Amino acid sequence: MSVIRPFKAVRPLPEYAGEVAALPYDVMNSQEAAEMVVGKPHSFLHVDRAEIDLPEGTDMYSDEVYQKAKSNLEALVTDGICKKDEKPMYYIYRQLMGGRAQTGLVACASVDDYVENKIKRHELTRADKEVDRLKHVSICNANTGPIFLTHRPDDELKFVMREWMMSHDAVYDFLSDDGVGSKVWAVDDDETINKITEIMGGIDSLYIADGHHRCASAVSVGLQRRKENPDYDGTEEFNYFLAVIFSCDDLQIMAYNRVIKDLNGMTVEKLLERISEKFEVKKIGAELYSPKARHSFGMLVDGVWYCLTAKEGTYDDNDPVNSLDVSILQNNLIGPVLGITDPRTDKRIDFVGGIRGLGELDRRVKTDMRLAFSMYPTSIEELMKIADIGKIMPPKSTWFEPKLLSGLFIHELD
Repeated sequence: MSVIRPFKAVRPLPEYAGEVAALPYDVMNSQEAAEMVVGKPHSFLHVDRAEIDLPEGTDMYSDEVYQKAKSNLEALVTDGICKKDEKPMYYIYRQLMGGRAQTGLVACASVDDYVENKIKRHELTRADKEVDRLKHVSICNANTGPIFLTHRPDDELKFVMREWMMSHDAVYDFLSDDGVGSKVWAVDDDETINKITEIMGGIDSLYIADGHHRCASAVSVGLQRRKENPDYDGTEEFNYFLAVIFSCDDLQIMAYNRVIKDLNGMTVEKLLERISEKFEVKKIGAELYSPKARHSFGMLVDGVWYCLTAKEGTYDDNDPVNSLDVSILQNNLIGPVLGITDPRTDKRIDFVGGIRGLGELDRRVKTDMRLAFSMYPTSIEELMKIADIGKIMPPKSTWFEPKLLSGLFIHELD
């Protein structure tokens, strides 16, 4: 049983939606964020990355930054850019990218469902990142960025959402700078709201697709507020957090590629010799190469692409984690051959989201890296299977696209 409920969103007036909406804070650094807001005074990056409005060199984790985020958020309301809805509602959020649409339900999910593992995760989180978002949420007194959740398909829910979209006008309809279209419908009919709540109550589990740190932080704030309010009864807003919930068959996972700083003291010839112990190696040439099937990889070194195919015995398909391509590459090549045993912390490895394309791998190898690997995308079924058995995926296993925009829906905690 998945517990969700409608909420009174603080959200942009329709004429400002495209100006406010911004990519999530964690897909860019401070410099990139500062460049993205030039000429955009209402961009939600002024809230999510408030350090851009403070003197250069300001510690992005200082209290000053979180207080600036709070004042910038409040200004969106006082300046008439955003307004709080008068009644609790659900919202339908459709994104269109490259001819493919994904449609999600915007709702508040339950802190208790997360604690009780009804909202399942597949990644570890880093304490420093959790603390950052915890402070951000707590001081802003709001969930400012939605958690990306998914579930197995439910035809009845799809029908209800489709009927609403067909019979009602969208409250937002705009195109982002990156070419992604966004449409939003506000579900304000009580009967439909109750029906959606009932249908979602019959869905056994929700899965975090993206936003593990945001989710953990939102839950931590909720639990903290419970301690501060020992007489809470469970209906308070801090018992819930902002989410967009998608059917898994609507989603696309892109590859999460790897780039490596050096060859661990080896020549290219020695590297290829070592790799051939665990992989079939086929030379491709100068043409950009992306693997065509699971358990195969592209490798770029010295301007030449190779196809690597894992040999039998390098993985066990009965093990959902170790049979992942990211595990196979890490366990048989990046770790033992290149000497990178902890990809979470080793500075010799970096990760490149699939949306940046293979050209970005070529660019990195020509500038600050020596070696690149193009990956075959992890599937949503692999993700859910691992979450179902309570296991953890290796870091940087999935890249979802398009990203959920921040600023379209804000959930206040009281």
